[in-house]
Amino acid sequence: MRPSAPRPLVAGPSTGPERPFPIRLSGPIVKGFGRGSADLGIPTANIPLAGLSVGGNEDVESGVYYGWAGVDIDDTGLRKERGGKGEGGGSGGGVWEMVMSIGWNPYYKNEVRSVEVHIMHAFHHDFYGARMNLLICGFIRPEYDYVSKESLIEDINVDIEVAKRSLERELYLKLKGEKYLLEFGVEGHENAVAS
Repeated sequence: MRPSAPRPLVAGPSTGPERPFPIRLSGPIVKGFGRGSADLGIPTANIPLAGLSVGGNEDVESGVYYGWAGVDIDDTGLRKERGGKGEGGGSGGGVWEMVMSIGWNPYYKNEVRSVEVHIMHAFHHDFYGARMNLLICGFIRPEYDYVSKESLIEDINVDIEVAKRSLERELYLKLKGEKYLLEFGVEGHENAVAS
């Protein structure tokens, strides 16, 4: 159950991510349950759950995380041409702040664990099939069950604010420039754990 005490608005140490972070996950964007945009007003880009079982990430605790998402699309949501330069350089695409849920979503009583990423940018198009590279920088909170959809939405909005404030710190902001985020289809980057 969700605690009633006010939540901290920053997560993770000010000295930068500590082990096991940052964690790298990568995969194609797939259709999820269809609840993010339609039911909650908070669109998500989902990657296959199999992404957690590669690179030693299957033990990642269920909960809410923050970090950076590199996607091979432009800032409207259209696919980038390979070889074009994206934000921060690289093989095309853009990098945006993200907050993500890994877990069972108890409010919806999921029967399977899911990886749902909210990219903090307003896109104008769906981009199923695009590649997404995630750099998970820290943990915000465990997964809670909710008594109402409104309390769930309220907590997700706090999660988004926590992610923004946490990522604006210098040592986290610097990670936005990691080349990995814009290297799509590069062998050896699939679901690797950063050291």
